[in-house]
Amino acid sequence: MRKIYLPVILFLVLSCSACVDIEERYSFKADGSCKVVYGFDMSRAISVLMNLMTDSVRATPEFAVAKDTSLNFYSAIPDSIQLGMKKEDIDLAKTSELSVKMDLSKKLMKVNISHVAKNAAELEYYLKNISKISQNSQLSSITKNKAKKGSIETQPLITGQDYYIYEVTPNRFRRVVDKIKFNEFLKKTQSTLVMAKAMLIDMPYKVVLNFAKPVKKVNNPKAILSADRKSVTLVTDMDEIIKNPAIMNLQVDF
Repeated sequence: MRKIYLPVILFLVLSCSACVDIEERYSFKADGSCKVVYGFDMSRAISVLMNLMTDSVRATPEFAVAKDTSLNFYSAIPDSIQLGMKKEDIDLAKTSELSVKMDLSKKLMKVNISHVAKNAAELEYYLKNISKISQNSQLSSITKNKAKKGSIETQPLITGQDYYIYEVTPNRFRRVVDKIKFNEFLKKTQSTLVMAKAMLIDMPYKVVLNFAKPVKKVNNPKAILSADRKSVTLVTDMDEIIKNPAIMNLQVDF
């Protein structure tokens, strides 16, 4: 898919993300590698989006686009941004994949960003920097335009969740919410969250961690450990997170 299609896709992501199902999935392998997938499923939100748009907007070519494609994340970043990127960030982007399944006529909209980290150190670097790279890509350039009346400004919801402090070792996955950064996130997204709540829109959030060997310890009482002790699942929503950010703190020893 050429870069010309990315603004269309990301516009839809930003428009729908206040009512998106978000899932983070980590698959830790025996060799120390880990595949990370950030999934954004906006299928159930398409009808809400359509209700916000006028007939003239719905009739534009952008809303007739149907895509089922994958592309290298680096190739989706504008050339002007690529020139200013550090080597480490270039390598990170080149080893990440952006997958899109979109057909508005069928109310289908799913976006995945995936990456395979070779070891714990690479995974920690990825988790600490992927949000920043996304903010510097076309994700942020789209939102520089003034939001249309009645639209939902959601760029921070997709790329601004850098309020976690990560620690990843060969035997531990740990993240803690940075309260200062989280409060900054709430200030940036306040209007979006208020509008979403007024429209009775929720924002489910799910984290799944799969391991090659049994987990020794999980420190979050809300997290569910599978019967074979090889999978940890944490399910919540943005409303619950706002009330108690610590609910997203998670440490897994394995």
